[in-house]
Amino acid sequence: IILTFSFGRIAAPTLTAANNGIVSAATAPLKFGINYGQIANNLPHPAQVSGLLRSLNVNRVKLYDADPAVLTAFAGTGVEFTISNGDLLNMSDARNARAWVAQNVQPFLPDTRITCVILGNEVLSGTDASAMQSLLPAMQAVHQALVDLGLDDQVNVSTSQSVNVLASSYPPSAGAFREDLAQYMRPLLDFLAELGSPFLINAYPFFAYKASPGSVSLPYVLFEPNPGAHDPGTNLTYDNMLYAQIDAVYAAMEAMGHKDIAVRISETGWPSAGDADEVGATVQNAATYNGNLMKRVAAGQGTPLRPDVPVDVLVFALFNENMKQGQASERNYGLFYPNGTSVYDLGFGGASFGPSSPTASGFSSSSKPTVSKKALHRSYLRLNVEKLHSKYFERL
Repeated sequence: IILTFSFGRIAAPTLTAANNGIVSAATAPLKFGINYGQIANNLPHPAQVSGLLRSLNVNRVKLYDADPAVLTAFAGTGVEFTISNGDLLNMSDARNARAWVAQNVQPFLPDTRITCVILGNEVLSGTDASAMQSLLPAMQAVHQALVDLGLDDQVNVSTSQSVNVLASSYPPSAGAFREDLAQYMRPLLDFLAELGSPFLINAYPFFAYKASPGSVSLPYVLFEPNPGAHDPGTNLTYDNMLYAQIDAVYAAMEAMGHKDIAVRISETGWPSAGDADEVGATVQNAATYNGNLMKRVAAGQGTPLRPDVPVDVLVFALFNENMKQGQASERNYGLFYPNGTSVYDLGFGGASFGPSSPTASGFSSSSKPTVSKKALHRSYLRLNVEKLHSKYFERL
């Protein structure tokens, strides 16, 4: 298979998978990716990461911004890029949107394959009313800028949201969006359907287990053998939490009149370490979660509700990020240490991610990490999400 990774800003120059026992798996591309966060001061230079990802036959990457150093480093590689812009108020102005596209998208095409722009991240589950109101206008303005510049046939527009936009997810067939978000959600879904763009969701089963380890089934959240959960509304059985969350979103969209929008997971993952009270944050569980998820994606598996639609996932994260705030787990989602050695062995197909321990990378950082308000609130939002689903999962 070909692994596809999702990617954020990095920072210094020669990192190859060959030096870490990594062998690329080979055949057809998969809809699988990994988020590469940017809140760290020891991450390798874009040129180094380009070499690493190409040695893994990666064909898709997602940025949390539009870092020109990254886009330049990947020119001519054929890797698909999704870039992001969270400045929704400014992007809702047509002139600003066009200027941003002209500066951050147009110059890099076609050498770097930018295929999507994400506007905002988890905006509708936040508290910034201005951002909520600006989300759709920003998406529309950026799309129109792409049209005006003749780029809309190459680049589409979407947004990523937390599963906290759901008011109900038990059972999945009863999935429904929060009533207070309907004024934003209905026109947003209409726009995504018009463009043929997917609805992107961030989902973390880890937080359900962390919140209630005595009642939430660990095998269920790790894709391990378990009795499963029956949905009386559809007579379908779910053997893992992530697929139940995906189908709850499909049900919520259908309740708003849309069966024509794909659901993709823009973030999911499991930390390899955490604080003492973060039950389940272990190397073994992280390897199990990501490894089992990779196998399902490799098999082209769909959810019980959409069995013929292969699950599309971006795992969080490529590297551990040493400057993220919050509990220790926030700094330990990476598949790799910043020096390029793997955190654990995924044992996935032909790819070998051998176990290792962190050492000094010897790479300098060329970019200063910044900690956004969104990053500060991530743990809070995820915890609320899992409280939303606890009633369902505690029945397992």
